[in-house]
Amino acid sequence: MVRPSTASARWGAYGAALALVLVAAVALSRPQAAAQDPGSLRTQIERSKGREAQLSSAAARLGALERRTAAQVAILERRLAAVQADLDAWRRRLARTQAQLRATRERLVRLRARLAAGRRTLAAVLRSRYTSDAPDFVSVVLEADGFAEVLERLDFLHRIQRSDTRIVTAVRTARDEAVGVERTLARLEPRQREQTLAVERERNAVAGVATALRVRRDTLARARAAKLAALGATVAGRRRAERELSRLLAAQARAAGAVGPGGPWAIPWAIVQCESGGQNVAPNWATASGYYQFIDATWRRLGGSTPHAYQATKPEQDRLAARLWAGGSGARNWDCAALVR
Repeated sequence: MVRPSTASARWGAYGAALALVLVAAVALSRPQAAAQDPGSLRTQIERSKGREAQLSSAAARLGALERRTAAQVAILERRLAAVQADLDAWRRRLARTQAQLRATRERLVRLRARLAAGRRTLAAVLRSRYTSDAPDFVSVVLEADGFAEVLERLDFLHRIQRSDTRIVTAVRTARDEAVGVERTLARLEPRQREQTLAVERERNAVAGVATALRVRRDTLARARAAKLAALGATVAGRRRAERELSRLLAAQARAAGAVGPGGPWAIPWAIVQCESGGQNVAPNWATASGYYQFIDATWRRLGGSTPHAYQATKPEQDRLAARLWAGGSGARNWDCAALVR
């Protein structure tokens, strides 16, 4: 809502004065009100002006609180949408990895079955070769009845040799493919674990930001209700509004100085809660990661020891965040810093 202007307050005061004069005029027309004099009317008018000035002051302060809280709600809504988008992206990556992992495991089962069958066939062939008398070239020639039979027997031996070669090749191929698939699994399984952890952290971050947003929305609703009460031309309403305003300002002060779970924090908890929900989240599309949402360029400039902020320990992130915060002069580095202004 717009803050009441001085002109509006003046016109309101004049209107109230006029109303009181009219009431007084009506009262003077009655026999029991004849004792009232202009002095008492002037006193009532001055009291009314004072009451309206107090109401205007309370409404103005509540209006400022309402505007500030509405801006904070907008910041948190944008941040919640961004964190939710990061969570959705990580869930899609995890789903792709899980599908690839399932397909790879199924392929490995098929390859192992084919390898086992090939090895059984090869073992049976080797046993048959070992238990039977393998004919040599001289025996084939001497025992053959004519040149045609020699050719036929040699062709048969070549077919057996080619068959044995195919069996051995199939076994080797199945073995090599199985080894390759096992290596793929060895890469996919850690990736799945890492992505699962990232999804869990992003989900917790969404919950943390959503909690902060609920608190700010509640504050906004209470501020609006208190402002409406302040605008009601009653002393009781003004007093209720002033009490509610005091409670809201005290609650905001406590929120700005809160430590928050997982602390202590190098910057105000309200900013951490808005940025990451207090979670050590993996990089998003803009490379922001960790508890304090350092982008990679800023992290490297501050001397971070890891490629991404979230890979570092919390003490290191705390130390570099404190350096960037610089007692509050570096607040512009965080989009959510407006929550504590």
